Amino acid sequence: MSGCSHGSNEGNDSQKAEDAAINRSLSCIKHKLLVMSGKGGVGKSSLAVNLAVGLSLKGYQVGLMDVDLHGPSIPRMLGLNGMAPIKQDVGIYPIPVNEKLKVISVEVLMPDKDSPTIWRGPLKIGVIRQFIADVIWGDLDFLIIDSPPGTGDEPLTVAQTIPDAQAIIVTTPQEISLSDVRKSINFCHQVDMPIMGLVENMSGYICPHCGQESAIFKKDGGKRTAVSMKVPFFREYPF
Repeated sequence: MSGCSHGSNEGNDSQKAEDAAINRSLSCIKHKLLVMSGKGGVGKSSLAVNLAVGLSLKGYQVGLMDVDLHGPSIPRMLGLNGMAPIKQDVGIYPIPVNEKLKVISVEVLMPDKDSPTIWRGPLKIGVIRQFIADVIWGDLDFLIIDSPPGTGDEPLTVAQTIPDAQAIIVTTPQEISLSDVRKSINFCHQVDMPIMGLVENMSGYICPHCGQESAIFKKDGGKRTAVSMKVPFFREYPF
């Protein structure tokens, strides 16, 4: 019995140490933004990358954390193929993209980039917590977090670990996407995560030759959803 008790105390001590490391890291980050979507293929990662790069070009210190553990795409979108973070005794240094932007993703930590990530919930939760506790982010104006589609372990872990995170929800105009995005909005309400705004992506296609706009995926569905569910609407982005 004493052995079981000793193991339990060690586990509690380890948990407390990680919690303290997470709190220290988050205390140096002003704004935490979770980019999420109800379904895949709506341009969520593209928006996260463009938001992070855009903020860095405006002079803000930005971190981009890819918690899409089964389908990480951030490193390839930023041209970081073959690059790896520096690991030291004090922690892991994220990969710098420019003087103001640094990135961490599970893909840059894996020796084979094409190997599937076959992880269950507890392991995924642990990795996300380590991305905050063990990665040396330093002082940041913004931490942009790219999550996988849906309302599973990853966005839930972010909500529970970063209590002051705010959500940016990405959708496309058609109903099949909007039905899923309504679940994302209700998820945020249930976990008490403020919604900064809803973005409608692929909202019309502007012909590069004649300049005429065609609503190939319909239009304004995101705006109508935001109004009906009483969440802020940011803007529409063309295809």
